[in-house]
Amino acid sequence: MNSMPPITRTLIYANIGVFFIQNVAGSSIEFSFALWPWSTPLFHVWQLLTYGFLHASLSHLFFNMFALYMFGSDIEHELGAQRFLNYYLVSVVGAAVMQLVVTQWIGGPPVPTVGASGGVFGLLLAFGMFFPQRRIMLLIPPIPMRAWVFVTLYGLIELAMGVLGTEQGVAHFAHLGGMLAGFLLLNHWRNQVR
Repeated sequence: MNSMPPITRTLIYANIGVFFIQNVAGSSIEFSFALWPWSTPLFHVWQLLTYGFLHASLSHLFFNMFALYMFGSDIEHELGAQRFLNYYLVSVVGAAVMQLVVTQWIGGPPVPTVGASGGVFGLLLAFGMFFPQRRIMLLIPPIPMRAWVFVTLYGLIELAMGVLGTEQGVAHFAHLGGMLAGFLLLNHWRNQVR
């Protein structure tokens, strides 16, 4: 864990710490800090960020933190600590905005959104852009593929599952929002350099 750069390590510790607080405080913490649809009185602007540190279960936390560990270090080394933190938080907020827009458009009962997946999907996109030829080994099935192929396929699968409404309870469009926000920020930084 000490070999990880500081922001990646701090984000992992923060998510684990908040999950512990969630378990101690009970579900009441979600009323204030989960992302609620903006058409409800439960919505507050700080939820655009705070929802990204809450998780629905231990497995939800584990997979998000595993992905943050797998991709965060390389991206933080590439961007530097400050830009990496900005990038991650912009991806979290972009995911929240996309989730709010889609839930407003689709309607349905007000359900809170939680999880670091928006930030993680932003990191996944950055990994594919910075290291497109690096090989990633999938766990199930164990197939090696180049990073750009993996990111492209994963994004298309998320889009298809979001449009088809499969895997209820998963914020597929939030994942895509994290990728989109990350893509826009990386392009903005590239244009500044030019």
